[in-house]
Amino acid sequence: MPSERRKISLIYFVIVTLLLVGLVPLVLTGWFLSDKSGRELRSAENRYQIQLVQEKARQIEIFGKRFGSLVTSLSTALELAHDPTVISSAQTEAKLASLLRENPDLVALYVKPANADSFSVFRSEALSRTDVDAISSDANLSSGKLTIGEPSQAGAGGQFVMTFSSAVTINGSSAAKIVAIASLKEVSQSVVGLNATKNADLWNAGLPIIFVVDQNGEAVFHPDPIFTASRQQMGYLRIVQEWLESGTQVQSALVPFTAGFNGKDHAMIGAYSTAQIADGYSFGVITMQDEAKALASVGEMRTQTWLISMAFALFALVAGFVGARFMTAPLLKLVTAAQQIAAGDFAARVETKNMTEIGTLGETFNVMTDKIEDQIANLAKAAAENRELFVGTVKALAAAIDGKDKYTRGHSERVSRISVAIGKRMGMDEPDLDTLRMSALLHDIGKIAIDDAILKKPAALTDEEYEIMKSHPKAGYKIMSQIPAMKDFLPGMYMHHEMVNGKGYPQGLTGDQIPLQAKIVSVADTFDAMTIDRPYSKGMDLPSALERLRSFVGTRYQSDVVEALIDACNAGEVANGIVRQMAEKRAAEEKMDAILDRLVA
Repeated sequence: MPSERRKISLIYFVIVTLLLVGLVPLVLTGWFLSDKSGRELRSAENRYQIQLVQEKARQIEIFGKRFGSLVTSLSTALELAHDPTVISSAQTEAKLASLLRENPDLVALYVKPANADSFSVFRSEALSRTDVDAISSDANLSSGKLTIGEPSQAGAGGQFVMTFSSAVTINGSSAAKIVAIASLKEVSQSVVGLNATKNADLWNAGLPIIFVVDQNGEAVFHPDPIFTASRQQMGYLRIVQEWLESGTQVQSALVPFTAGFNGKDHAMIGAYSTAQIADGYSFGVITMQDEAKALASVGEMRTQTWLISMAFALFALVAGFVGARFMTAPLLKLVTAAQQIAAGDFAARVETKNMTEIGTLGETFNVMTDKIEDQIANLAKAAAENRELFVGTVKALAAAIDGKDKYTRGHSERVSRISVAIGKRMGMDEPDLDTLRMSALLHDIGKIAIDDAILKKPAALTDEEYEIMKSHPKAGYKIMSQIPAMKDFLPGMYMHHEMVNGKGYPQGLTGDQIPLQAKIVSVADTFDAMTIDRPYSKGMDLPSALERLRSFVGTRYQSDVVEALIDACNAGEVANGIVRQMAEKRAAEEKMDAILDRLVA
């Protein structure tokens, strides 16, 4: 008796393999840690961008509220005096001079009484009296208490200023106009930086570019003075578009986008925040930076990780390949058998002899395959039985509805056959045809909720009765939508009375809004109804019915669906209603004769 061939235990190969490739988890851990560090760096950069624009926006808001409050407070103080002469008094002028001294960014205060000459206090090194008068005269008052003017250049130095205006109302009438002219130099330097820097230099350095735009997307503050001097339109940048579209509804947001520089598109990270200076008047504070340069350290970290990983991986692959090659051979046989089973070949079996554990696994695998093969056969049989039961139930339900009126008996079954014939002509695959068949069988299920007096009426329906009859698609949908298995059949059932011109019901859908399933059932339903005799009308012959259907193309029906029905009729795949009624009657009579013959026998 030959001795049994000794099998090598798999545990030895597992131990050797773990020793050889034990470094791989360490390498992967290093990679994941670097990736996590990169994500954290990106998150930190994103938080920095958001915090930066929020801080800059608050600086602008404080600037605007400070001078807005100054003007409105001065206006309110003069109003509380209830004496127009106080406006032009020396005391008021002294107060203006005091306010000018206390506010370094304030370059001028201008007062124009209603019935007296204007007077002003100003910083002569910044503006002349002529400049003050010109700027203040252009400051229009709105219906509100405070009006803020657009930033503009003024004075010999061409510095940017902004006006804050308020009306003084005494005894119900306008007594004066107060205008504060504030310099934007300090707040501009605080927001975008102290030193003027060319835009190209900022791009090349990879530094964040911070700028401010008004509600028209024009540059108000920018590190590059050229942008500010020309009030350059910045709306070409996606991040500026985002802010303009959001208005003041979004106070701050992070926006990834692309921007062009030197003929190339660059992935950017940026953020914007809204500086609300006054009701209805705001600036957008924008920051953006080249993503590659902002996250350069992430790339370096990943490069180093890749180099280390490649070195260790190469060593592990060489050493592991030699040791694992023999171990994987029987496993490959098992994999091949599993793939054959996954492909549907349940007769596949495994034979392994060189390892105890794999031999046992192979035997267990073969037993499992036998069980699976038996279970698949049982499931296939059960599925076929369930399918037959489901189809039979649907047919019985449809027949029960059709049977309420002798003139519509078999209608749902006929519509189902016609729909399938159309679907085949239109190139539908088998699963879609099966869905279409069930949908057509159930298309009139909602008539179960219609009163028999209307449903069986042997004459044309009144308008009121017709409205009730039109509710049957909704009723059917309400019934069947509660059953999850009916989901795919609902379009044909619910929408088979929709028209492509939008004059159908229940939703008034048009064109492509109507599912193809519903369009097909609609044509099949109408064709069967047109070719069946009714108490108040005789069924049409086939040519007349098809011609009539063609006349509705573009209004009720879609052209390719009607043409598919006509092709099916010409090919003898669809018979008209009268022929079908006679055939069904003969079949019913023959079935009854067969039953009687069995009973007699």
